[in-house]
Amino acid sequence: MLKISGQTYLWLAILIFGASGAVTRKLTEIGAENFIGGRNPISLCNVLFVGNLCALILLILIYGRQWNKTALKQISKKQWISLTAVAILSGALAPGLIFQALALTPINNIIIVGRLEPPLTLALSIWLLRERVNLWQFMGAIAVFIGVILTVILQPPAANMIQMSGLHVGLGEILAAIGSIAISVSTIIAKKYLSPVPLGIYSIFRTALGTVIFFCLALIVYGRDHFAEAFSPFLWQWMFLYGGLIVVVGQSLWIKGLRYSTVSTASLVGSFTPIIGIVAAYFILGEAPTIPQYIGGGLILVAILLSQLGHQRQKDSTVDSISAVQEVETNVGFKGM
Repeated sequence: MLKISGQTYLWLAILIFGASGAVTRKLTEIGAENFIGGRNPISLCNVLFVGNLCALILLILIYGRQWNKTALKQISKKQWISLTAVAILSGALAPGLIFQALALTPINNIIIVGRLEPPLTLALSIWLLRERVNLWQFMGAIAVFIGVILTVILQPPAANMIQMSGLHVGLGEILAAIGSIAISVSTIIAKKYLSPVPLGIYSIFRTALGTVIFFCLALIVYGRDHFAEAFSPFLWQWMFLYGGLIVVVGQSLWIKGLRYSTVSTASLVGSFTPIIGIVAAYFILGEAPTIPQYIGGGLILVAILLSQLGHQRQKDSTVDSISAVQEVETNVGFKGM
């Protein structure tokens, strides 16, 4: 019987996650060509909401047994507060901002700006958690930051741009950057307060509460009719593809791979997500990288190399805790839900 390695599962998951942004944009374009009641049935909010429901079902099937009285009683009040904060930041606010950015700016810009998350998390870890990093990781973080800044400021003037200190910055890029900040802060909270919490309780609570909060915020911002087409047959026929492939299959492969991989292996594989995303944007949407994106993306490739050199110099371990999972997922970025 053929035995599949954990690394193979990770690579298959990353291929799916890397293409998720382009697939999401393509679905909304299909919806725009098939309005129902004057609205796009495959709106970004509908995709995020239904995608999260699919993810929640998957997580309950995988981790449902961890939700027992004994485990729940061991979680302190401070940890419940921290779990709630993480759910708001990374389960509702960040994905909502990233999905809104998808509607305003090219996919490649979002992919590159999303790379702000690793250096931000690294900086907050040094500042708040007093963690030590080696020279390679520091240089990689600087390269990422410079690459993102160059990508943003070298963009030609276009619609949805805001003038800041004489520079024109796209609104979509700003939203993606704020989303990265929210994820970085949630990562630090999880590292500091949630390491003892079982991974299943953490994952299910974050997804469930994040989905509810996102739903409520969208109703407040956009109105009570915003999700009117959330359960239309046309949306769900496409969401079975999106939710089934990207959320269920992608997450299943990812979780399976993490169980049988080390942090350095998972981090290395995850770091290729932006490259796969840019290639997918070209083949699915026809978005070829621009000169600013080539410049910023080139620096980020250098950063990936430097960061991986730093990882190889650290003691490795298996991915079996919240801290380890978040360390790996910092390199992955947007996963379609």
